Amino acid sequence: MGAANVAALPPVDVLRVGLPTSATRGPGVRVFTGCHPLHATRGKGMRSTRQQARFAGLLYILMCVTGLPGLLLIPNALIVHGDAVATANHLRASPTLLRWGIASELFHQVVFAYLGLALYDLFRSVNRSAATQLVLLVALSVPIMFVNTLNEFAALILVGAPPFLATFTRPQLDSLAFLFLRLHGQGIGVVDVFWSLWLVPFGLLVMRSGFLPRALGVLLLAGAAGAMIGAVTSVLPTLSNGVVDKIGQVLAQGELPIIVWLVFPGAREPRARTMGA
Repeated sequence: MGAANVAALPPVDVLRVGLPTSATRGPGVRVFTGCHPLHATRGKGMRSTRQQARFAGLLYILMCVTGLPGLLLIPNALIVHGDAVATANHLRASPTLLRWGIASELFHQVVFAYLGLALYDLFRSVNRSAATQLVLLVALSVPIMFVNTLNEFAALILVGAPPFLATFTRPQLDSLAFLFLRLHGQGIGVVDVFWSLWLVPFGLLVMRSGFLPRALGVLLLAGAAGAMIGAVTSVLPTLSNGVVDKIGQVLAQGELPIIVWLVFPGAREPRARTMGA
């Protein structure tokens, strides 16, 4: 094909994918540069970065709201610290309340799994390896929490005193029920390891993204440190003291700003610029 015929061809859009500009630029060729080829090829059927971020933020909020009853409010209402009898009496009086708490935990984890997938979709163009690590750490935590709810079901069975447990006295059943609730609490301490680790790739991805403020990534890393302090002191209570616990609680708040930012300010759209021949 001659040079005159090439010049007569209509313009062709070429993606710059790891090639020098000079390798892809020619007569009638427009070269797109941007954060990632994905942004240059986005069509009408693909969601924008801002839409993806907002969707992930809404899932994040839904996860927090639905998990709060089962992880904090209902246990605080039913469990009397150090008193197996009083706790068992609360369970007998309000077994449905604990079941709602279990449902809250399960739904919270389902939403968490979808949140991990949404964040992977948002950040895979930034660094696919780190985005995969994020999803993997989320996926590892979900089955632990599902299995952990069996301890609460066991407590409900014990306080119900079914006929097959007739060989146990009521005080024994109350103590066993309290033991299973304590095991559930320890299970939360175990899963806290993953709830802290997943924030590390999350924070790094935010810092590298270019469409979210780097400060949010730094805060996520601080949140990871705070959550890990909580996990370590749960497994090794001898390390727990007022100062360490307070530091962990303060650092853990670093996770909160990203939730609000994803939904309201949202992510900046990556800029694609066109270069002439």
